[in-house]
Amino acid sequence: MKKIDFKKDLKRLYQPSAKEVVPVDVPAMNFLMVDGQGDPNTSPSYQAAVEALFSVAYAVKFKVKKTLAIDYGVLPLEGLWWADDMAAFSVKDKSGWKWTMMIMQPEFVSTALVRDTIAEVKKKKDLPALGKLRFQPFHEGQCAQILHVGPFSAEGPTVARVHAFIDAVGKRSGKHHEIYLSDIRKADPAKWKTVIRQPLR
Repeated sequence: MKKIDFKKDLKRLYQPSAKEVVPVDVPAMNFLMVDGQGDPNTSPSYQAAVEALFSVAYAVKFKVKKTLAIDYGVLPLEGLWWADDMAAFSVKDKSGWKWTMMIMQPEFVSTALVRDTIAEVKKKKDLPALGKLRFQPFHEGQCAQILHVGPFSAEGPTVARVHAFIDAVGKRSGKHHEIYLSDIRKADPAKWKTVIRQPLR
C-alpha cells in the first residue's frame, strides 16, 4: 500500500507562514466543486454543498485505496468567494455572496472514477447537492497568501495585509480564496487555521 501525505508534499500551498504574506505560483489541479449563493452561516444550500463534497471525496479516497492501492488523506475544504458587485461584498450582509466550495483531488483520480463514485453515493445517500457537483481543473497561477489563525470574524486585518502586498507589486485578480485547515466543529475558534489567498497579476 502506497501512502501519500499531500499536505506535506504540497506544503507551500497548504501550510504557508502566519508571519508574512508570500507569493506562490499555484499549478493547475483537479477539484470536486459545487457552486452556490447566500450566507454560509444560514444557507441550507451551503451545508448541502459541503456534505456532498465530503461524501464524494471520502468515497473516492476509499475507492482509490481499494483499486489502486494508494492511501492518502482527504484534502481540506476550500472556498472561492465573490459578489457580482464587489463594492457590496460585505461581511455584514452575506446574503448576496456567491461561492464555489471545492476539494482538491490527486492527479491519479480520473473523471470516470469520480463519475462512478458519484453514482454509488447517490444510491446510498439522498444528498440534494450531488446533482450540482462537478469535477474539473482549476488554475490560479500567481497568488499571494498567508495563514490566518483565529475565527473567521477576525480575518479582516489578515485579508488587508494580503491586499496591501498585492497592491505593492501588481493588481488583484480572480476571487478571494480560503482553505479551511481546521475542523471548526471541534477546534477552538481562537486556533482555527485558514489559508487566505488572492490571485494577482
